[in-house]
Amino acid sequence: MTTLLTRDQILAVDDSCSEDVEVPEWGGTVRVKGMTGAERDKFEAASIKGKGKNRDVNLANLRARLVAASVVDEDGQPLFKPYDVEALGRKSAAALGRVYDVAQRLAGLSDEDVDELTEDFQEGPSEPSTSG
Repeated sequence: MTTLLTRDQILAVDDSCSEDVEVPEWGGTVRVKGMTGAERDKFEAASIKGKGKNRDVNLANLRARLVAASVVDEDGQPLFKPYDVEALGRKSAAALGRVYDVAQRLAGLSDEDVDELTEDFQEGPSEPSTSG
């Protein structure tokens, strides 16, 4: 017979997790914290602007935004502020990718979830055409 959890049991559990990631490009290790449900919802909401057919998907600095939202110090406090995202996005793609992969896994954010965010989104040319 299965014993179902109670509300109090669920709310009392510390289900937070973190993982240290070696980043040789940065000369050390960073701590990546899994997101809460509210933090993930906030991250996803920041990736979508508008509603219905008028929605736009904000893929700008997606990896840097997730890394900034997930990397913490020894006390579990965010290491980066929102204004750091642009500078973080200029760091090594390999380093960002390594940390992003762990942050994505700990947040329960699958590749399918990212695809769902970008569904029906067609990116236009990033620079003006030089053809005449």
